[in-house]
Amino acid sequence: MIESPAESPNEGRESLRNQVRSAVIWRSGTQILGQVIAWGATFLVIRLLDPSDYGLFAMTQVVLVLLNLLNGYGLASGLIQKADVDERAVRQLFGMLLLLNLGLGALQFILAPLAAAYYRQPVVADMLRIQALLYIATPFIAFPYALLARAMDFRKQAQVNLVSAVAGAIAAVAGAYAGLGVWTLVLAPLVLFGTRAIGMTWAAGSLMWPSFDFRGAGEMARFGGLIATGQFFWFVQSQSDVFIAGRSFDPHWLGIYTTSLFLTQILVSKFIPALNEVAFSAYARMQDDAEGTAIAFARSVRLIMVVAMPFYLGLAATAEPLVHVALGEKWLEAGPVVHLLALAMPFMTLQVLFAPATDARGRPGLGAQTAAIGALLLPAAFLIGVKWGVEGLAWAWIAVWPLFLLVTAARSLPVIGLSWREWLGAILPPVTAAVAMALIVGLVDRLLPPLAPFPHLTLLTGVGAAVYGAWLWLFARATVQDAIAMIRR
Repeated sequence: MIESPAESPNEGRESLRNQVRSAVIWRSGTQILGQVIAWGATFLVIRLLDPSDYGLFAMTQVVLVLLNLLNGYGLASGLIQKADVDERAVRQLFGMLLLLNLGLGALQFILAPLAAAYYRQPVVADMLRIQALLYIATPFIAFPYALLARAMDFRKQAQVNLVSAVAGAIAAVAGAYAGLGVWTLVLAPLVLFGTRAIGMTWAAGSLMWPSFDFRGAGEMARFGGLIATGQFFWFVQSQSDVFIAGRSFDPHWLGIYTTSLFLTQILVSKFIPALNEVAFSAYARMQDDAEGTAIAFARSVRLIMVVAMPFYLGLAATAEPLVHVALGEKWLEAGPVVHLLALAMPFMTLQVLFAPATDARGRPGLGAQTAAIGALLLPAAFLIGVKWGVEGLAWAWIAVWPLFLLVTAARSLPVIGLSWREWLGAILPPVTAAVAMALIVGLVDRLLPPLAPFPHLTLLTGVGAAVYGAWLWLFARATVQDAIAMIRR
């Protein structure tokens, strides 16, 4: 049996605290470094490619994201969540991952012409056929990930993720300079996934004979199925806008929309998932300590929002000069879209923080049910918003995400064991400070004379940072001190 040795409750808490500390440092620290490298490459590539290239790539992502719901990461979560597993269960997981992903690759190859016909873009079929190679790498990423996450060993994962991010960034820049156009966006993930698969397999020492005898694997499969169900509804939430817009917009405007979304979702899509991976593993280890889980959840939400709120509202307040500086003149149409989408992102960030806690408490079905509600709300809003073009889609985000957050909180807080008062108390200080910051930055922006984009952005950013820091220190000093103490620990 693969299980932890007996230890006292105090020793267990201290051991877990040290593991979480190490996991956050390695997973988030290297995530930041990796993302800095990836962003540098991404923004350079965006300047070299056209909006239509990103529109075509977004069309393929709808198919990829849909099929990747079945790639077995939910099964990997089932292995992480189980208190005890034996070698047979480990080999069964590997066998399941291999069968699922080879089947998904073949299915995507077959579906490629249908997707191209729906979007009326023949090149989409060719792109999807090449992208089917990604499924070969997936088992050799998901399987070692599960083994390392069970052991709370995020150091090795982080090192591999950093190396693969560098490899993907180099491939992206090389492809863009070589004039590959949209194929640059196909090449870079292939290099990234291939490098990550080799590195993760080596780091975990996970190359073993798989088992295709799945007797006794029902519990793991059920847990993975519930996670996959929730992920399916998440797919409907996250891809329905592109699915709807891809039929209504040409590749240029779809590229403007998806790149605006990429810019505003940098934090929630690149950093929050990394923290949620650590959180899920930690919550799973604490699943018998309800009070500890509730306290840990509240403190993590507060710390994340201290960082997230100034980012999002600062992005909204400086959208137009930021787009000019970061993306270049060919993307100026994205400025108003970025401004609107950034206002919706705080609600989305808070919403996605609930799932790891409720899943680890043994309630993955709750996340799936909540996601089903979102899968009804968001597409309905997008179907209405698309009638008013790209900005109409952005307004749909602003209209529906606050409502979806309230529904999620009402269903999840009792399971986590946290009251509304405690939850609101955790998020209000950074929210209040960020709103004050955005209002003052907006006022300063109106009073400024015409400036070049870079000094304009620099001045507004400096004002925003000063106002946010001063507000927290004057009116929410305890929040600042607690955040500093958490980081030090």
